[in-house]
Amino acid sequence: MSPRVRWALASAAAVGLALLLALVFFSTHHKVTETKVLPPTGEASYNPLYVLGQALRADGLTVHSRPRLDWAAMSPGPHDTVVVLQDSAELTPSQVRQALAWVERGGHLLVRTPPPDGDATAVEPRLLQALGIDSRGNEKKCQPFHVADDPGHVEFCQGRRFEIEARVDTEVQRAWRSEAGYVFARLRRGQGLVDVLADMDFMKGVPDSSASPDVLDFRPPYDPAAPRDGLYDRAHRDLTRYLLAPNYGKGTMWLVYSSRSPSLWSRIVHEGWPLWLPLLLALLAWLWARAQRFGSLLPPPPAERRSLLEHVRASGELLLRHQQGPRLHAAVRDLFLRRLHRRAPSAAVLDGAAREQAIAELLRWPREHVQTALTPPVPNDTAALKARITLLLQMRSLL
Repeated sequence: MSPRVRWALASAAAVGLALLLALVFFSTHHKVTETKVLPPTGEASYNPLYVLGQALRADGLTVHSRPRLDWAAMSPGPHDTVVVLQDSAELTPSQVRQALAWVERGGHLLVRTPPPDGDATAVEPRLLQALGIDSRGNEKKCQPFHVADDPGHVEFCQGRRFEIEARVDTEVQRAWRSEAGYVFARLRRGQGLVDVLADMDFMKGVPDSSASPDVLDFRPPYDPAAPRDGLYDRAHRDLTRYLLAPNYGKGTMWLVYSSRSPSLWSRIVHEGWPLWLPLLLALLAWLWARAQRFGSLLPPPPAERRSLLEHVRASGELLLRHQQGPRLHAAVRDLFLRRLHRRAPSAAVLDGAAREQAIAELLRWPREHVQTALTPPVPNDTAALKARITLLLQMRSLL
């Protein structure tokens, strides 16, 4: 079979295998679309009126969001609208005077009564006192709200109801109440309006379940299965649009959302740790390296060396392994004879049996031991070699 034919068959087999795998994959897998709701980030995580602001901007309005009511920084115009989600009890007398003076020039102010979890018998906030509003002693109670597709719809369940006292400088234009008290009142003051509500939770953009993708549209298509909370409820959007109608499109919308944005240090700690944590570890390592020692430097460990005895023993083992035992015996015998020449020259000059006898008399050893020590051993007789070297070393030490 030629190489060209083999390559063609291999290519055809590869294509067939690929088609088979693709067929198996598409027959066992199908596309699934799943929507997951992620937690809000940025301003949406701390501004409950963020969705309202985005919806108003999408409708072409100029919108500014503020964490607190600050007239000096805001400077609203005579046809602007200010939505104050902040508790009106926190407003200072100066802020109350500025707010009422701005309303009299044509502004539209939306405020709420104090939260029901506070002291119901406490002093009424200054702003509400100036408007003739009294919510002391009133409790929260749901107000039925007519919605065509939801017969049991209720509103203002989390707000404290109120009563209105007649005042010369304030005129009630519209109101919504039941036997339990008012939940909404639109008051004319000068050229402007003040809307007092028992609750503003319907303006918040916090759903109670998975959100619709059309949250930024002020009038998204109605879906009965969609979450029904905040601006995600069509009835809430309609109510919000009605409340904002007096100056809608005439000026700027100011949304005071009564919440503090995270401080710079909080953002650095919680969001900037990938940057500052390595820098902190590097700083600690540098400080540790530059810090003063608690004691003196440790001496360097001594270099390990072999002892001279190990070297001599290794040399002897090498000579024995190469059958050089007589050389070892001769070297030890020469050492003994050199010492004998220094200590007993008369015995050293002798030779043969005379020298052996003289050494035996000098050491007081038997002559046979001296003769055995000075006689070279038989080659390959390691035991005899070790015995003769031992005798020579003993004789040398006795001189």
